[in-house]
Parts: sequence; structure tokens; C-alpha cells
Amino acid sequence: MAYLVPSEFVTKMVDAGESKIYMSTRDTLIRGYMAGAILALAAVFAVTVAVQTGVPLIGAILFPVGFCMLYLMGFDLLTGVFMLTPLAWLDKRPGVTAAQILRNWGLVFVGNFAGAFTVAVMMSFIFTYGYNTDGGAVAEKVAKIGEARTIGYAAYGMDGWLTIFIRGMLCNWMVSMGVVGAMISTHVSGKVLAMWMPIMLFFFMGFEHSVVNMFLFPFAMIMGGNFSIADYFIWNEIPTALGNLVGGLAFTGLTLYTTHVRTGAKRKVVTEPLSPAKPLNI
Repeated sequence: MAYLVPSEFVTKMVDAGESKIYMSTRDTLIRGYMAGAILALAAVFAVTVAVQTGVPLIGAILFPVGFCMLYLMGFDLLTGVFMLTPLAWLDKRPGVTAAQILRNWGLVFVGNFAGAFTVAVMMSFIFTYGYNTDGGAVAEKVAKIGEARTIGYAAYGMDGWLTIFIRGMLCNWMVSMGVVGAMISTHVSGKVLAMWMPIMLFFFMGFEHSVVNMFLFPFAMIMGGNFSIADYFIWNEIPTALGNLVGGLAFTGLTLYTTHVRTGAKRKVVTEPLSPAKPLNI
């Protein structure tokens, strides 16, 4: 399936980071919005499957369909730009500054949140028939997830906060591996397979993804989850986003860039000394 060697796809990573930095505000917001919305749909799909079958593994196996769709459409997740855009700065691409990177992160965050929140409102309306019922087993499950991943962490104080942070690191280690995995093949089948494996792993293990949480927690609050907006941001979204940033950049972006671009082995060219010219026999 047309596999690219690391030295080739790491260059593509830097190119992708640079292109996202120079993307217009409109396009960045649109792509962020669509990515957040699609991932939110995949999340509610996976939770629904897990609840209805009673087998969480099936939900995890199916969840990556959303990630594959949004990536193939060229949409952007905050977790992906956390890993890609700093590489353009490290590579000293012309004109790339820290301010531009922060601008990109901010716009993608807004787009992702708006898309995920839109789906949270739409799905809550659907599950409750216009807020006339309790939403059923799926709504109850998500509400419990929201409580467990906010006030449940808060009960452990700083240790709980660090637990979320580490789960966020591990999450974006896997998610960014999915982003990079899509670059190792020029065929759709190869891209999908490479994306599927790490995304399935993070979802089943319950690692914390900042964009998935942009859907889960507003949806959980609408469905009656007993936690506040402050609980959501302080005891989930903020440490999760910080963990996503550190994990994606440290475990995937910097490691691949350092070993395959910065300090990669250089091929040595061995030349033999020229033999002295022989006189021509005329």
C-alpha cells in the first residue's frame, strides 16, 4: 500500500504544520468546526454501541470511523495541530512564529468546541424527543461519565488533576500516531488502517481527548450530569488539553523530527582516489 519511509513522511509532517499556520481564519474555523462535529458524532455512536451491546470493546473498535472521515476530508483537530505546527517553527520555516502557532491553536479550539457543542445540542434533542423524556440508557451513561471525569477526579485533589493530565498525554500520543500514520501511505486503505489502530487503543483505554470531551461534557450536563461548567474546565478540559499538547509533541512530533530530520543518520559517500592518467600510446 505504497509505504513511505520515516524520512519522507516526517518532512510531510513539517509541511503540514506550516500550511496550517498560514491557513486563513475562515478556513481554520470551518475545518475545526467540522472536525469537532464529526468526532462528536463518532463518540455518541461508539457510546451507543457500547451501551446497547454491553461490550465496550465494540464501541472502541468502531469509534475510529469518525477520525478517519474527518482526516480524509482535511479537517483539523486541536490534538493534531498541537503536534504538527510547532515542527514548522523548529524547522525554521520562513516567517513562522510562536504567535502564529498560538493563533492557530486558538482558532482550532474555537472551531472544535463549536462543532462538538452543536452536535451535543442536536443529539440531546433527539434522545429526549425535544426534551420531553429522560434520554434513556445512553444519556444516563454519558451523564455518569461526565460526573466521574470531573468531580470524580476532583475528589483526589492534585493527584486527580495529574491523573487527567497523564491520561491526556497518553491519549494524544496515540491520536498523533494516527495523524502520522495517515501520512505513511498514498492509498486510502493504508491510511485508514494506520489511523484505526492507535485511535481504537486510546478510546478503549479511557484516555482523555480534549475534543471528544467538548462533546461529552456539554451533552452530559444537558442530560442531567451533576457537575458545573467550572468543574468541567478545571477538572477536565484544561488538564486534558495541556496533557494532549505535551503528549503529542513530546512522544510523537519531537521524537520523529529529532531522529529522522535533525539528527538522522546521513549517508556517507565513499569516493576512490583517481588513478594517475596513463600516457596515450600513439
